[in-house]
Amino acid sequence: LIPSVRHRESPGEPRALFALPSARGPLPAPRWPIECEVIKETIEHIGEGSLQLSPPHPCARPPPYPWCLSPAEWVPPEPEPFCQPTGHKWAPAPLGEEQGTVVYHLSPAPQGSCFTRARVGGAPGPLSSPAAPLEGPQDTTLLFESRFESGNLQKAVKVGPFEYVLTLRPDLYTSKHTQWFYFRVQNTRRDPLYCFTITNLAKPKSLYGEGMRPLIYSQRDAQSRGTGWCRVGADVRYYRGSGGGEERATFCLSWTVRFPHDGDTCFFAHSYPYTYSDLQRYLRALAGDPARSQYCTVRALCRSLAGNTIYLLTITSPAGLAAKRAVVLSARAHPGESGGSWAMRGFLDFLLSTHTDAQLLRQLFVFKVVPMLNPDGVVVGNSRCSLAGRDPNRAYGTALRSSFPGVWHLRAMVERVLAEREVVLYCDFHGHSRKNNVFMYGCDGVGAGTGPRLRQRVFPLMLSKNAPDKFSFPSCKFKVQKSKEGTGRVVMWRMGVSHSYTMEAAFGGSTLGGRSSHFTMEDLKSLGYHLCDTLLDFCDPDPTKFQQCLLEVDTLLRQRLGREPGVAGSWSDISPSELES
Repeated sequence: LIPSVRHRESPGEPRALFALPSARGPLPAPRWPIECEVIKETIEHIGEGSLQLSPPHPCARPPPYPWCLSPAEWVPPEPEPFCQPTGHKWAPAPLGEEQGTVVYHLSPAPQGSCFTRARVGGAPGPLSSPAAPLEGPQDTTLLFESRFESGNLQKAVKVGPFEYVLTLRPDLYTSKHTQWFYFRVQNTRRDPLYCFTITNLAKPKSLYGEGMRPLIYSQRDAQSRGTGWCRVGADVRYYRGSGGGEERATFCLSWTVRFPHDGDTCFFAHSYPYTYSDLQRYLRALAGDPARSQYCTVRALCRSLAGNTIYLLTITSPAGLAAKRAVVLSARAHPGESGGSWAMRGFLDFLLSTHTDAQLLRQLFVFKVVPMLNPDGVVVGNSRCSLAGRDPNRAYGTALRSSFPGVWHLRAMVERVLAEREVVLYCDFHGHSRKNNVFMYGCDGVGAGTGPRLRQRVFPLMLSKNAPDKFSFPSCKFKVQKSKEGTGRVVMWRMGVSHSYTMEAAFGGSTLGGRSSHFTMEDLKSLGYHLCDTLLDFCDPDPTKFQQCLLEVDTLLRQRLGREPGVAGSWSDISPSELES
């Protein structure tokens, strides 16, 4: 059973009940389950979290757009191309613990255990020593660590002088959902070719089989050159490992790399990390800005199971509030999909800027934004689940307030907003592991009539025109599958939000507009700006763009179907499966 969490009895306007980021003083410290050991070091990377780098690194680029609130995150000087795809072919099984030496090992949570309580700093008492000690200055063994926010390495086995086999910790209180990874290595050597193999990934297909490469962050390069996260790795392979039959199959990711420096501290990650503390640093900067705080309020939607605050931002200009329609956005229901936070960061950067379009958006709409719906999962380094051990984006239909407080309070908030005004758009930001580019999932119901079915597709089509080198309209899907009935977009749609979407940004990158390269942080942030731009097009009083896109959608559906629609040109009797075949 999941222990109950105190909640307000009314789903009304959230109040500032809990610790909120203040412009002064320390940030509210994350709360961890008591099973988790946490090192005392603060892990920060260039460009993460705050509105500005203070002071800016001398190598930092100026903001790429006039509306940016901060110096831009470091962007590689050249696009980072995909490596040669290897597909998902079989490869030799990596050596195991029997043939090597365990050099890092964290004890997993006991099988069948569940969340009981949390505290700042995690497990009480002195820290254990999961890493094997070095035998002297000539010992080239890497020192691994992942007991920090969003880290999730469980074991490292040295099977050769510079070869390591790694095991990820499954989502806490589960035995599965291994995809995200984030860990640190120290005691590097510059010349050798290192090989890493993660042996317990869960998904049979991955963009690593299509040329995606892992991310690396060198602390020496960050300090001396202002260099941030960059793609790395040769001979990247993704293939089936052990298991099969009654035993769950696992999959392996291997790559080789040369470190840039001797004695460096480096981090590897599946995607650009964005932690709960990064969000709190960003919100603290907002709270300390007297101009932006006039039209952006930061309040507590609720507390998570661990007691971490789930934040709700309300953004609008004060005039004409009663006549405004609403827009609701959320991100990080799945904690391992950190690209959603970077897209949300770009959205907030633009909407809170002085750009004339941002001012117009604030005049037209009330924005309700939940930037991190599952902070507990983000804190502990989960890929998909909350501390309830289940996927919160399948719990909107039957959400128990005590088990999924964020989902329950988000839904209650939307119900209250719908009673007051129209919600013109709901969008939930996610990441995708098997398809490149950016695309959307919408909601198409049989019998809805021609107009609603076509209009459901207009917003994604407009977004594809505003971001042609990133967003793929042909990749969008609108069929509501039975397995997705409990997702945020479907439940919001059934509640009355006619344009309800999940936006999926690939972990890899773009194959559009002549590109064949990985997404950068700036690419992901630009999605937030493009969403704002598309919202203005979609709601433009001049219907020209909307009508043009409506006609284009109709033409595309006729081409896909290969025939005219049903009786009197109606699409209402055509099944979603036919339209997407």
